[in-house]
Amino acid sequence: MTRAEAPALTYAFAVCRGGDLTASAEPLAELPGFGTGTPVRTLAAGPLTAVVQDVPAAGFGEEALRRRLSDRAELERCARAHHAVITAVSALAPAVPLPLATVYLDDGRVREALGERETSLLTALDRIAGRAEWGVKVYAPTGPPPAPEAAPGDGPGSGRAYLDRVRTRQRGREQRHTLALRAAERVDAVARGLAVAARRLRPHGVEVTGKHRTHVLNAAYLLDLGRERELRAALASLRRDETDVQIELSGPWVPYSFADGGLVDDGAAP
Repeated sequence: MTRAEAPALTYAFAVCRGGDLTASAEPLAELPGFGTGTPVRTLAAGPLTAVVQDVPAAGFGEEALRRRLSDRAELERCARAHHAVITAVSALAPAVPLPLATVYLDDGRVREALGERETSLLTALDRIAGRAEWGVKVYAPTGPPPAPEAAPGDGPGSGRAYLDRVRTRQRGREQRHTLALRAAERVDAVARGLAVAARRLRPHGVEVTGKHRTHVLNAAYLLDLGRERELRAALASLRRDETDVQIELSGPWVPYSFADGGLVDDGAAP
């Protein structure tokens, strides 16, 4: 169907420098994107290029998106489709990833939005060029706390002894947590020393980590390409020294945490 037969919007995935994707139109067109039957394409906007796809207004208007993204399965499907395009683009050229559900009325509104934020987007592209994001997480094992046991001879009048044992266990947990936080700070300091930028993220709760460990560091680091061996070696050394915590490394990732170009959807379709 044509736009006249079925009104369409422009969905924006990412922004690159103009010319960086000149020879990549064909690989991009082969991406399914949201499976709308229209190709993923590039859209020139001055010194910038947006990677976009035409999407039906019936499925991507504000109300339709709100309903879709409130459904967990649909949210995951959309997030995967969005991320897949950004990952493919980032493999071809430095790219500022845009937030999920960045939708505009038409190509002209995309160009306007990029023009308004041209300086910040170009700065972001300079910052992430030749670099990748790595994630470091530090966990403090907790384990299920044992219940205070009654000492021989404890009776009805021994409540104070019981409370003393409870307090002792509580102090022990607090001390272990303090030591884990200090270990996490040492891990962060080492990783920051290798990175060109770092960002602390919100630690995960028990619903993600499970009951037997506490998330004490969730951080992202922007590294020059080729320095990952140094990071891996540094964390391997820390694992030998910081035996009271668990240290996890993930990546390389598209630099979502460091590619904020100030492009928000205040010009998006109503």
